[in-house]
Amino acid sequence: MSKVEVSITIAATPAAIWAVVMDPDRLGDWVTIHRGLGKADPAPLKLGSKLEQTLEIRGAPFKVKWTVAEATKPSIAVWEGSGPARSRAHTAYKLTPEGKGKTRFDYENDFKTPLGPLGKIAGRLLVGGTSEREANASLAKLKALLEA
Repeated sequence: MSKVEVSITIAATPAAIWAVVMDPDRLGDWVTIHRGLGKADPAPLKLGSKLEQTLEIRGAPFKVKWTVAEATKPSIAVWEGSGPARSRAHTAYKLTPEGKGKTRFDYENDFKTPLGPLGKIAGRLLVGGTSEREANASLAKLKALLEA
């Protein structure tokens, strides 16, 4: 299991951020490990929406099928994902207004590998500290995009 929690303040409203993060065609604009979009429901994504995404970590591409498990516009989005070899991911976005047109974006990703302790060791070797670095880099890229 690999859990990451990071936050950033963005000079944009929750609605402006929501419009970008809930648009599957915009994933390549801000998600640093995004490599491609397969089948996807139309934007804006909402409760029950699905998409297929190709991601890449440390040179290894893999596909994840995502479902929006919770969507409270424009403040909370929760995604449940299934990846290779029965791996699972849980991702949450929480957007909180901070006043003066700024929003705090809290991001959480909990990745679970199959195969018990062996899978846990393999996951640590493959991912290491990459998840937190990439999450911070993605949020920084989103901030730059929205503040431009």
